[in-house]
Order: sequence, then structure tokens, then C-alpha cells
Amino acid sequence: TTPAAPPVACTNATTSYDALATLPNAAGATGRLGEIARRGYLIAGVSADTLLLGSRNPLTGQLEGFDIDIVHELARAIFGDPSKVQFTVITASQRIPVLQNRTVDVVARNMTMTCARWQDIAFSTEYYHSGQKVLVRKGSTAKSLNDLAGQRVCAPNGTSSMAKLKESTSVTAVGSDTHTGCLVLFQQGKVDAITGDDTVLAGLVAQDPYAEVPASDPITAEPYGLGFNKDDKALVQYANTVLAQMRADGRWTTLYDRWL
Repeated sequence: TTPAAPPVACTNATTSYDALATLPNAAGATGRLGEIARRGYLIAGVSADTLLLGSRNPLTGQLEGFDIDIVHELARAIFGDPSKVQFTVITASQRIPVLQNRTVDVVARNMTMTCARWQDIAFSTEYYHSGQKVLVRKGSTAKSLNDLAGQRVCAPNGTSSMAKLKESTSVTAVGSDTHTGCLVLFQQGKVDAITGDDTVLAGLVAQDPYAEVPASDPITAEPYGLGFNKDDKALVQYANTVLAQMRADGRWTTLYDRWL
């Protein structure tokens, strides 16, 4: 099949396919949405170690966070039951491959929408706007990457944060599979700082009393979108309709207030 092209020639990565006027009955749908409805559950690629967005609660063993609840709302729309989801834990660098090989139906893992990524996958409308900042030790005078010359800074491999980090020639970029991996290196003294989306860094600070994210303007704009296979235009439109309804009826704000 010929992959669906982005809605327009990509000059703004947050431009997605139009939402539908009303949600169609998923049970009678064709294509990917029909397959999901017949299967009886949604398969979502998520993080299990990004506190506040997608992490495993050590007491209940359940995955929880803002991204997780967005997926639950998508399942609620399709099945009338938010629990009809099979979560697949993935790293940041696996986000695009699992969509391309159809291991998952959707990725909800704090993924920044970029024109380059639109070449490989499709995105929903923007569901959260983040920005890249730095995490440092309390007492540090550094407020941004520019203040960390000669120091070792960690970011997960395969992320836009790492791409931005590598643009800075004054620091030593150190990669890890996950932001939690970066936190371990930070706590071991093997890196001096961590860079990433402010949402993710807030979750790391909550786990380390000696870390802080200094007040500063974001280094970048990081619009988050749900990721889908390029061919699944109708499923993207369905998700965009759900997101539009969540913004309108207050569910999005409720989730934001709960987690972020």
C-alpha cells in the first residue's frame, strides 16, 4: 500500500489529519481500527520508568501517568472500557520501529513531533507541549546547556534531546537507554547533568532530593503527539477526535492536574 502522506508538506510538525465530526462505531470500522475492535483490546507502546508520564507503581505493579491515562481514554472511546489495553514497555529508541513493524497500534511515550519523524510514522494532534531543560545538582549555578561547558551531560539515545545535546560542542554527550539510566549515572557521579523534556526531568527530581531543574527558558519546543503507523490515517483521525473531545469536556485538564 502507498503510505498516507502527511496532511501537508511538513513545515509544521504539529499539523495532523483532521478530526472527525463524530466518533464512528469502531465495531463496524474497517482498516486498523476495525482490526483493533475485533481483537478486543488496544496495544500501546509506553514507558515504564518515566515518573508522572508512564511508570510502574512499585506498590500495585500497574503502569500509571499522563501518557498511560491518555491511552486509557482512547480505549474507552473504542470499547467503552478504559482497561482494554495491552501495554508494551519500550525504550525511546524503539518508538518508531514498533510502529513500523506493527508490534503496537499506538505509541504514547513523550514523543516529540518532528517533520523528520513524519517521514516514518504519523502523529495525532499535539496533546502536550513540553520543552527541553537541564537537571543539575542542587547548588549548581548552571541554568542551561550553555552553562555546562566541559561537563558530562546525559540524554537517552534516539531522542530529540540527544540530538540537541550533540549540537553543543562545549559539553560531553553521554547516552543511555532511558532517562532513568541517566539518573543512575548522575547519582553515581558519572555525569554532571541530564537534559530532557521538563515533564521527564520533573519526574527525576521527584526521585532524587539532591537534583533540581533550574528555572530557565526551555532550550527547545517539544510538542508531544501520539505515534501511529503511516498507513493508519483513519485511526489517527479517530484519535484526534478523542483528543478534541477530551480538551472540550475537561478530561484533558483533569489528567494534567492529576499528573503534571
